[in-house]
Amino acid sequence: MGLKEQITEDMKTAMRAKDSERLGTIRLLQAAIKQKEVDERVTLDDAAIVAIVDKLIKQRKDSITAFEGAGRQDLADKEKSEMAVLQAYLPERLSADEVTAAVQAIVAELGAAGPGDMGKVMGVVKTRLAGKADMGQVSAAVKAALAG
Repeated sequence: MGLKEQITEDMKTAMRAKDSERLGTIRLLQAAIKQKEVDERVTLDDAAIVAIVDKLIKQRKDSITAFEGAGRQDLADKEKSEMAVLQAYLPERLSADEVTAAVQAIVAELGAAGPGDMGKVMGVVKTRLAGKADMGQVSAAVKAALAG
């Protein structure tokens, strides 16, 4: 079963269980997927859906930071619960050591030698590690690998 079908089944399950919070988050995800498909006139594969989920999680993280800074813990908690639902659709994340090892392998493979090659390395890293690692963590690993 593909990720898209899994999301649809989870929505049906949430409807039957009358879990309105989970249902709302899943509908939000489906709307984002449908919007991307309509805008680009394509049918999204699992990798593209993972990219959308990643983007929605990043938005939640930014919102949580803003809400906590403004003293709105109630809204921050709502964002955290949405983020927990969305994270269920991501593949298993790589550890920091695995990210560093993958980045070093790609740097060696490309023969990148310094900070000037950052864009070239990030292009390859993004395609290989999309959805498997936090891109902020990946970027830091690439900078460290190219600086050393």
